[in-house]
Amino acid sequence: MAKLYFRYGAVSSAKTLNLLAVAYNYRQQGKRVALIKPAIDERFGASTIRSRAGLESEADLIISSVEDLKSYDFNGLHCVIADECQFLDADSIDFLRELVYSRGIPVICYGLRTDFRTSLFDGSRRLMELADSIEEVKTTCSFCDRKAVMNLKHLDGVATVAGPQVDLGAEEKYFPACYACYKDQLSEASRNQAESVNG
Repeated sequence: MAKLYFRYGAVSSAKTLNLLAVAYNYRQQGKRVALIKPAIDERFGASTIRSRAGLESEADLIISSVEDLKSYDFNGLHCVIADECQFLDADSIDFLRELVYSRGIPVICYGLRTDFRTSLFDGSRRLMELADSIEEVKTTCSFCDRKAVMNLKHLDGVATVAGPQVDLGAEEKYFPACYACYKDQLSEASRNQAESVNG
């Protein structure tokens, strides 16, 4: 029976690498896969899905809204795989949920669970509510050997929680962190800022 999967992890946990490997395996078996991504993610080009390891593939569908999904032909597909699904809106996640139910096509969504302020993204929240299977793609903290569960944002080399929720970047801006290191980095940045103001 087809399922809606949510595979989440902190930044740098090889989610997109995993996604591309799954797509490759389907295609090696002669099965048809649709790769989809949100239009907002243009870090590597409008239609490119690229892992930090350098592997890439072209997306079959770029999603600005649920209308893009509604107009796509899903006939004959064996699987739909979504990258950066945290940026999809709730309506798009609802559509993917119904696609699994009505057409029997498995949908595998990869993305972040929370932003750099520890809040759920809209797409991630809806997936947590609707997914049949929720799996963590694990990685270690950039600052110690514990498991990373947070996405720590740096601006000019300093930890911060400033800026909009969607602030695209890669390893130059975001670091996987355990909760302790996340808090320590932000506390240190706050102390240094206070000292510079008072000094």
